[in-house]
Amino acid sequence: MKKTTLFSAAIMLLAVSAFAAPPKKNVKKTSDSIKCAVMESNNVSISKATTSKMFADYKGNRYFFCCGGCPEAFKKDPAKFAKSPHIPTPKAKTAS
Repeated sequence: MKKTTLFSAAIMLLAVSAFAAPPKKNVKKTSDSIKCAVMESNNVSISKATTSKMFADYKGNRYFFCCGGCPEAFKKDPAKFAKSPHIPTPKAKTAS
């Protein structure tokens, strides 16, 4: 009986340690992903969309798009998409 209990405890200990998450590192994670303003089921890389000019600014916010059809849909009725995922419009860099 003692051997069975000891064996069961050892198996449970191994099972728990197998599913334990690795320790978290103190690394700041930056997200470069946002949902498309028109097709919210699609993720968009902010840096790639910015480089390829796949965004629009509206009332102090910047909205990103996943494909070439989304900017046109947004421009036809931007108020319709105003609550879509967005970031504040970045400040323009000034030359010193």
